[in-house]
Amino acid sequence: MKKLAITACMVLLASVGAFAQFNLGVKAGLNYTTIKAQNNEFDESGVLGYQLGVWSRFGNTFYLQPELYLGTKGSKFKFSTGAGTVEEKQKFTTLDVPILLGTKFGTNKANIRIMAGPSFQFNLDENSSAFKQAKDADFYRYKDFVTNAQVGAGVDIGSLSVDLRYETSLQDINKNDGQKQNLLHLSLGFKLL
Repeated sequence: MKKLAITACMVLLASVGAFAQFNLGVKAGLNYTTIKAQNNEFDESGVLGYQLGVWSRFGNTFYLQPELYLGTKGSKFKFSTGAGTVEEKQKFTTLDVPILLGTKFGTNKANIRIMAGPSFQFNLDENSSAFKQAKDADFYRYKDFVTNAQVGAGVDIGSLSVDLRYETSLQDINKNDGQKQNLLHLSLGFKLL
């Protein structure tokens, strides 16, 4: 999967010359994550996280928008053990690399955008604390790399950019338990170029 991310970045760099317009900006926002297990062995509810990073946009009416940002994701879990019910909150830090294709309607100063594409997620921390009481905590450990998909819409007004996106896992996020994550992202960006 890491080779896939490197290949995608190389394709991105090779395509820069094919697009006439270029924008670069910073972004910050909130996300709401839920993690669901396929076997329903525990109850999950979502947690609020953040994202902070940079984005670029190549093109005009149709565009390519690669991004790079740090974020937090997670979930609240409630599950039964021999000692009773355990409630844990799991949060982990990720480096996310979405590569989105989109189109916009309007002018360069004010427009509405729609976009979709893959997002490559690199988990940056140990992230096993929620399952420390499990008999085999490694059974629940999250993968170091996960491929996700994003779809969303945005609005540009002058140098400000607001995006609302939905993200879902294209594969299980942990090694053994069939968990998938779903996120809602709301971010505010500022164009530097």
